[in-house]
Amino acid sequence: MKITKDEVTYVANLARLGLDDESLDKFAGQIGEILEYIDKLNTIDTSGVEAMSHAISLCNAFREDRGEEHLDREKALSNASEKEDGSFVVPKVVG
Repeated sequence: MKITKDEVTYVANLARLGLDDESLDKFAGQIGEILEYIDKLNTIDTSGVEAMSHAISLCNAFREDRGEEHLDREKALSNASEKEDGSFVVPKVVG
């Protein structure tokens, strides 16, 4: 499927992208090649193939929810480089 420069320009404007003529030609060619490949894939007979959501089978590994003793505050803070009022002191990340 051939994609025109006008179509690439239209989509670029929707995405608020400024593209020069060289980029328009490049992207038109690349998008055209991708769509041709998709057309090629659409010609394959997949009538006997079961639909799947993943390439490999996945199953959730659930465990029984059970309560356990929590870690003592002093033990949790024992290796902290800095602590204050029973809490960890960490560097400020957000300005």
